[in-house]
Amino acid sequence: MSEFKLVATSAMGLESIVAEEVKALGFETHTENGKIYFQGDESAIAKTNMWLRVADRVRVVAGEFHATTFDELFERTKAIPWEQYLPVDAAFPVAGKSVKSTLFSVPDCQAIVKKAIVERLKSAYKRIGFLDESGPLFKLEVSILKDKVTLTIDSSGAGLHKRGYRVGQGDAPLKETLAAALVKLTRWNPDRPFVDPFCGSGTIPIEAAMIGQNIAPGYNREFLSEQWPWIPKKTWDDVRLEAEDLANYDQPLSIFGFDHDPRMIKVARNNAIEAGFLDIIQFEQRDVRDLQVEGLNGVLVGNPPYGERLGEIEEAEEMAQVLGDVMKDHPSWSVYMLSSLENFETMYGKKATKKRKLFNGFIRTDFYQFWGQRQS
Repeated sequence: MSEFKLVATSAMGLESIVAEEVKALGFETHTENGKIYFQGDESAIAKTNMWLRVADRVRVVAGEFHATTFDELFERTKAIPWEQYLPVDAAFPVAGKSVKSTLFSVPDCQAIVKKAIVERLKSAYKRIGFLDESGPLFKLEVSILKDKVTLTIDSSGAGLHKRGYRVGQGDAPLKETLAAALVKLTRWNPDRPFVDPFCGSGTIPIEAAMIGQNIAPGYNREFLSEQWPWIPKKTWDDVRLEAEDLANYDQPLSIFGFDHDPRMIKVARNNAIEAGFLDIIQFEQRDVRDLQVEGLNGVLVGNPPYGERLGEIEEAEEMAQVLGDVMKDHPSWSVYMLSSLENFETMYGKKATKKRKLFNGFIRTDFYQFWGQRQS
């Protein structure tokens, strides 16, 4: 087996969680902004795609170098042994981006990288004329940051947030990867009750159920690198078999999802059916004003409406206030809310034990954490 430099990409603010996930799979990591680097073989590509809950995708780093001229970009790209990655009939579109670099024209950089790879492959495979590109897909990216060029190959295909269970969604769905991050940040375990009072299409409760039963997030989907001839089918079969063996389908869970909109409860139930959790997660139409929680030491996690216009902001503030009033009577419960309201703590009526800056898409938010006092 070969050893590769790999990188798991993540949303800003979630790097440490992704790094923890990569380390838990047995790899040493090095983290930069939005990127978690590690070394691994073909099985590492399969395993990380299968198990990473919070990462956006996993890429193979084919080459890194500095370039300030198109000639340098061409020659150093051509020097990379692309035949080790791309078969003769590979389809390899090249995406690109350039930030604070001398080579700022992205279309030109893409074209030069493409030409350099074609020349390398034609020489390596002793071909004359065009390459037909009728075979497996390898999605390449040329990324240039401050004149440092990084050439990567996407091994995931569709982003890792595409679990395969979402058959419906609301107007502003939470990405599955972010939902998983919110659950993991609570350090919740299956022995504790779990409630989402603003469940929408059910993403947070479903991700909690997957974590609670140790179900690999990529188990029910396919990955682009499954088409690659140098990753044996047995590698993927072994990773899927291991995921099946590690799943604990008998683990009892107490997970609830509430929402005031009956249409969203229907959507959430349909998504839970697709994920195999309809009998495990209890979804119910319930306004936050009617919220009731039972038991001790529970975890309440939510992504309440943020409000963009004046009336909506006032409603969002009222929800925060109501939530704070309800949870005063449950001091053993820990409450975690993702909100863009800068006065969320004021409206909730309590200063957060901790808060973490996160981005929900392009919206800057804080993850407010109110830790409960554990009772026995």
